[in-house]
Amino acid sequence: MSVPTASPETPIDSQEVVRYNAPALDKGLDILEVLSDSPDGCTLKQLADALNRSVSQIFRMVVALHRREYIQVDDNDRYTLTLKMFRLAHRQPPIKRLVRTALPLLNELAERARQSCHLAVYEQGRSVVIAQVDSPERWSFGLKTGAFMGLTDTSSGHILLAYQDEIGRARMLRNHIKVEGELDIDPGHLFSMLAEVRQAGCSLMPSKQIQGVTNIAFPVHGLNHQVVAAVNVPYIARIDAAAAPSMDVVRQTQADICARLSRLLGADEAI
Repeated sequence: MSVPTASPETPIDSQEVVRYNAPALDKGLDILEVLSDSPDGCTLKQLADALNRSVSQIFRMVVALHRREYIQVDDNDRYTLTLKMFRLAHRQPPIKRLVRTALPLLNELAERARQSCHLAVYEQGRSVVIAQVDSPERWSFGLKTGAFMGLTDTSSGHILLAYQDEIGRARMLRNHIKVEGELDIDPGHLFSMLAEVRQAGCSLMPSKQIQGVTNIAFPVHGLNHQVVAAVNVPYIARIDAAAAPSMDVVRQTQADICARLSRLLGADEAI
């Protein structure tokens, strides 16, 4: 069966639209749209009322969306959106563009800082390294591309959490999946640390995984000032006679690199 297509010269006739409609799909999209405007979620009854339908008319669709992890339900039987659509919207093409845009600047950062660096994004309850550049020195410390990192005990994770609104941060933490070795952290202490990150504009902390490493992480902004990634330098101090950029110099260099990368990704000039 051929599916009608349209061009500016030949719009689809309204009768064709009715002929090829998809009521079940429309119902599912209606549910997602209602939930997108409901930051506190909806019960089944509230969803049905908002859609002018009965509970029995939407129940199977809600179950299907929950099974496919597009929506989630809490202990009070309120449904909210998951981050699945966000992840789908940010799959390979945007990630490839982000990596392609970032790599020249990550190479510049590694050369100027004489340190390794990596680019991390949020993915399914964890932060994941999507690009990494080794130090140009004869020694180097870095994370492998594709490696998952803790969300709550790393500088990159703190950047990705700190710049979310309260709803986005709550969802990220609700979907949090611990990686091997990830340390427990008191929520109150975590929120205090995230507030300090926002105030400072970066995260600087001793590594919770490797002794002698100080992690420096800055946000990368995209459209609408949203933070789309974190750039991290696992700083290792030299103690021999060789001259090397200090931690303060590396931090200033990193801030410059991240601001330039953000502008390339469409962020406001004010960043």
